[in-house]
Amino acid sequence: MNRKSNLVGGIILILLGLLFLAREIAPQYFEFWDWPFFIVGLGLVFFIWAIISKTGGLAVPGAILSGIGGIFYYQNMSGDWGSWSYIWALIPAFVGVGIMIGGLIDRNYKEAISGGLTLLVISAILFLVFGSAFGLNTSLAQYWPVLLI
Repeated sequence: MNRKSNLVGGIILILLGLLFLAREIAPQYFEFWDWPFFIVGLGLVFFIWAIISKTGGLAVPGAILSGIGGIFYYQNMSGDWGSWSYIWALIPAFVGVGIMIGGLIDRNYKEAISGGLTLLVISAILFLVFGSAFGLNTSLAQYWPVLLI
């Protein structure tokens, strides 16, 4: 197992090196890249590692890093840094997605889906409650009680 892990790590490092080299050689094709993209990329590395090594637990940090990187990417591009007051509530949803993907990798469907969906519902409730209090579009936020029903 250690040899397979070393091989996966080596392949990931080689691919990252090629990606960074391409960015240095042709920067005009990578203008959309900003610092949050590297957080998303690190999350994708965890996903790839989870799939190749068949270790579903690695999907959870992959989902968290990719999700937080996506939040930062949105905030960096839009300048809406104040949205952090309610958008943090999506982090449990990222954990839930990671658990569900990890369950698919580990073939533990029943427990992973139920636990993941529970976290998704909790996260949606938190997001809408805090969003309605701190600046989310009120036309969407007024329907958060539907999630309780």
